[in-house]
Amino acid sequence: MKVSSYVILLAGSILFGASIQNMEPELVWSEEFSYEGLPDSDKWSYNVGGHGWGNNELQYYTEKRSDNARVEDGKLIITANKESFKNKEYTSARLITKNKGDWKYGKIEVRAKLPDGLGTWPAIWMLPTLDRGLDWPKDGEIDIMEHVGYNLGTVYGTIHTKKYNHMIGTQKSDSVYIEDLHENFHVYSIDWDEKQITWSVDNEEYLTLFKENEDELGWPFDKEFHLILNLAVGGNWGGKMGVDEDIWPKQLEVDYVRVYQ
Repeated sequence: MKVSSYVILLAGSILFGASIQNMEPELVWSEEFSYEGLPDSDKWSYNVGGHGWGNNELQYYTEKRSDNARVEDGKLIITANKESFKNKEYTSARLITKNKGDWKYGKIEVRAKLPDGLGTWPAIWMLPTLDRGLDWPKDGEIDIMEHVGYNLGTVYGTIHTKKYNHMIGTQKSDSVYIEDLHENFHVYSIDWDEKQITWSVDNEEYLTLFKENEDELGWPFDKEFHLILNLAVGGNWGGKMGVDEDIWPKQLEVDYVRVYQ
């Protein structure tokens, strides 16, 4: 009888351990930048243009131009330059994973080093992957990390929805101060599921937003989103305190991107 009980207990422990192991997040998409040259076209596309991107930004986002986006020494380097290009005075790059990396829920991690300098505005963020044009802010936006150069050291996590967005001053957001973010790499991440989104830096949580009883106007985050990496110049927020014309070029460096589900 004692032996049978022991066997049953052991078998139960093994099954419980296996179930816990099966619940461990699985790496489903990653970019380690273990090559040289232009960003991998199987994983990245470009947003291109110089129309201000809804924020009166000063840069022209280029395509397949190594002066603005290249991979070297195991890192993606997005560079903003002061140069005349297609009637704009600055160039940069905005890379997206749309239709190449799209996820509904998961943990998204980006290890990056941010630029300093008045007028820099790097961002790591997400928009929904749709089979139609974007209806912003109704369709939703998740900002994993934003930083503006005039407020050196402070990074922000934010959502924008029809109900909560900066156009009407209701955006849901918080920030954390990281003294050396322009000197060292840090891991910026969200952990997102059907009930909540949690923002972290180096696994230290600083913001959690809950769905609770929100409808789609307050929580449009139950569909696939893709990742965006960009370095803007100036703009309504990035250029709020002006743009220092003597600091360029400036770089957003990314060591890796990893997505777990």
